[in-house]
Amino acid sequence: MQEERKLPLPPFDQESATQKVKMAENAWNTKDAIKISMAYTKESQWRNRDTFIDGREEIVNFLQKKFAKENEYRLCKELWAYNHNKIAVRFAYEWVDVEGQWYRSYGNENWEFNEVGLMAKRYASINDIRINKDERKFLWEGVLRPDTYATLSDMEL
Repeated sequence: MQEERKLPLPPFDQESATQKVKMAENAWNTKDAIKISMAYTKESQWRNRDTFIDGREEIVNFLQKKFAKENEYRLCKELWAYNHNKIAVRFAYEWVDVEGQWYRSYGNENWEFNEVGLMAKRYASINDIRINKDERKFLWEGVLRPDTYATLSDMEL
């Protein structure tokens, strides 16, 4: 059975790569592990920090644990570069732990897509910085960052 197409498809240009990045940001901000996993191939390979993940089932398990730990998670992604079927992004997200300590996590991801627009590989490098609650920058209402909200570059992050 062939996997469902996930538009936009490679080869990417500036517009389609930017659209793919925004779609990923929106999906992750829902914190719905199953919905997020559907953007990846069934055999997708990840490296997330020091964790290696193989396939959708492991992706769902990983994300469920992540979102249980990282409360009030809010993510902002920005296109860094792209070519035929690869996209590089930089991102930051804010979250609070169960003790009330806020963090801003910074990172870079390299993505590789198959011909139907599903992500086959995701390599993420991430660093966490403790912040005070009054240093938060991701304060939009609702789940998704509005298109009019500042970008990472606008916020000088």
